[in-house]
Amino acid sequence: MSTRRHAATEPASPGEPMSTATDRQDERLQDRDGLRGALADVVERARGGDLGVIPVVVGLVVIWTVLQVLNPVFLSSANLVNLTLESAAVGVIALGIVCVLLVGQIDLSVGSVSGLSGAVLAVLFVGEGLPVWLAVAASVIMGAVIGWLYGQLFNRFGVPSFVITLAGLLAFLGLQLYVLGTKGSINLPFDSGLVNFAQLDFVPAWLSYTFALIAAVWLFASGYLHARERRRAGLSAKSVSTLALRSAALLAVLAFVVWYLGQTRGVGWMFVFFVALVLIMHYLLSRTKWGRAVYAVGGNVEAARRAGINVKAIYTSVFVLCSTFAAVGGILAAARLAAANQSSGAGDVNLNAIAAAVIGGTSLFGGRGTAFGALLGIIVIQSISSGLTLLNLDSSIRFVVTGAVLLLAVIVDSVSRRSRTSHGRA
Repeated sequence: MSTRRHAATEPASPGEPMSTATDRQDERLQDRDGLRGALADVVERARGGDLGVIPVVVGLVVIWTVLQVLNPVFLSSANLVNLTLESAAVGVIALGIVCVLLVGQIDLSVGSVSGLSGAVLAVLFVGEGLPVWLAVAASVIMGAVIGWLYGQLFNRFGVPSFVITLAGLLAFLGLQLYVLGTKGSINLPFDSGLVNFAQLDFVPAWLSYTFALIAAVWLFASGYLHARERRRAGLSAKSVSTLALRSAALLAVLAFVVWYLGQTRGVGWMFVFFVALVLIMHYLLSRTKWGRAVYAVGGNVEAARRAGINVKAIYTSVFVLCSTFAAVGGILAAARLAAANQSSGAGDVNLNAIAAAVIGGTSLFGGRGTAFGALLGIIVIQSISSGLTLLNLDSSIRFVVTGAVLLLAVIVDSVSRRSRTSHGRA
């Protein structure tokens, strides 16, 4: 029997639990076939407060429409290619924030950790002459150690994550300044592979289309295997025609994106790297025992503990992931700029990463959200930044607009959470 719960639309038979009737409603949603069934499923879940990515997609369409009307250059191929490249570094950091928010915690130090990572990379690669791969590995390991330290402080002493990471924000900012020393800025060689990866390397057109095809096939195959498992368990599942329709729609969208971006430079390898990390985290969160444990801890930590989940290990793992992704994001940002300086990771990096995760649909209350939220959220953030820059508006306007969008996202999350509670979905 399905584990989801919907508000009952028909009474249960005498002596039958109400949840059984709601499960039957859920089964009927699974049985619906084709486009009409898929739309009915989405509408039914939205009524129950399970909005998914609907708000952020609608918001993105509105933002793009308004900005395109104000400046026709906004949706040009050249500008969208720049938008994807600028999204990658902070998007990777936002992916780590998603992991922490899923367990109901926060990391305020990701900006400082990313800046410190870029500084360590520059010093080891340029100052000490180490191979670039070794400098990158050292920076990533440093980020993982920082996350492990956060986990120990949180688990052993019960210090709130807000306080731990706020202290980390200040401490690692100071350490970044110390590492850079009196120079204050270190340039990375423009002919290095790392800088080329972030600035000049683009996926060949044939390979981009191949990636699109692989994504569509993967979506169909994973859906088919999941449906087969449900049928073996005696549960209803999506039909083959529905799965094929969904995969065909994804292929059409991705093929159009590849074609349109290919009108100028194409799809950057750095953005592909970011999307690959999103897909890996999506698999880990949705298909593994660890991922189920993360959602369980975020939903109800005491219930998770009584169910035998090692709660402390889950907390440590998400802190490690968050700081590691912050370090990776710092490396990408330094490569994109071809330099590491005292302002790396400062400014709005920290707030944009957190805002991207929340705007992408990750709940501040824990237990709800997906890895794709980081991808969608950072595209919203970067779209606002790019559009307002094209309009020659002051950065103060960008902060105001971004803050308004963030507040709206939190309001939607709160309202949908209340709706899920009333419909028995919370």
